[in-house]
Amino acid sequence: MTKPHILQVGSYPAGDQSALDAVFDMRRVFEAPDKAAFLAAEGPAIRGIATRGDLGASAEIIAACPNLEIISVYGVGYDAVHLPSVRARGIKLTNTPDVLTDDVADLAVGMLLALSRGIARADGFVRDGSWSKASFPLQRKVSGKRAGILGLGRIGHQIARRLEAFGMEIAYCSRQPKPEAGAWAYEADPVALARRSDYYVIALAATPETRHIVGREVIAALGPAGMVVNISRAANLDEAALLDALETGALGGAALDVFDGEPALNPRFLTAPNLLLQPHHGTGTHETRQAMGQLMRDNLMAHFAGRPLLTPV
Repeated sequence: MTKPHILQVGSYPAGDQSALDAVFDMRRVFEAPDKAAFLAAEGPAIRGIATRGDLGASAEIIAACPNLEIISVYGVGYDAVHLPSVRARGIKLTNTPDVLTDDVADLAVGMLLALSRGIARADGFVRDGSWSKASFPLQRKVSGKRAGILGLGRIGHQIARRLEAFGMEIAYCSRQPKPEAGAWAYEADPVALARRSDYYVIALAATPETRHIVGREVIAALGPAGMVVNISRAANLDEAALLDALETGALGGAALDVFDGEPALNPRFLTAPNLLLQPHHGTGTHETRQAMGQLMRDNLMAHFAGRPLLTPV
């Protein structure tokens, strides 16, 4: 039986790559020196696209594949997929939710703790000999403080549950109140959520409507003692507004796992005060990446076997 032709947009771990190669005829556009020529030659045979959340599938890629049936995303975010093309042509779309929720929530809480207690800076303080000359500056307590969660989906809910264990007061903002939120306070407006938060965790999906939803007004409402944690998408945060606030002391601190144009960061991030930087590794554990790869493949295999998709978008 002929293997379905799958366009591969980016690299995967070795185990996932070998598993894909065993079942599908993988055509690696990311390795092509002339991608336009590659797409022109290979596009008509392509029936599926395997991609990552950070890479997606552009309108140009989708247009080059006239027989495309499915796009399977390795990751929960699909904002980099050109959704108008997907909808117009009735192309199926899947992602890998749930299997990565715990890891992303764990990192968000770890970032919040590391930022508030200065853990990364304290490590450097010991290593460079500063401890022999002075005491490390006092940091910020976390337990009992107020946490605002912007976006109470799967990941936001798990972040809130973890922070609740620290005795924190939990409030959240989403399109509408969530019955599963229980006693957590609901705020319909992101700025109102900021006014009642010491820590502001961005955990919502990125859409055109949410671009820079955390901007100057939200940051001003948090104030010089407030802290921002972003483990969602860079587009949800106005980076210029954040950097301005950090550099002037208008915001207390920020911890970020995502950036515009990553891994090429705005150089201001390297010198701004009270800033914890992470290399977009919210899902970066062996266990979760294996589960993501398996779910991506399972969706592709289900489609070509005529079975229901496991996690359709």
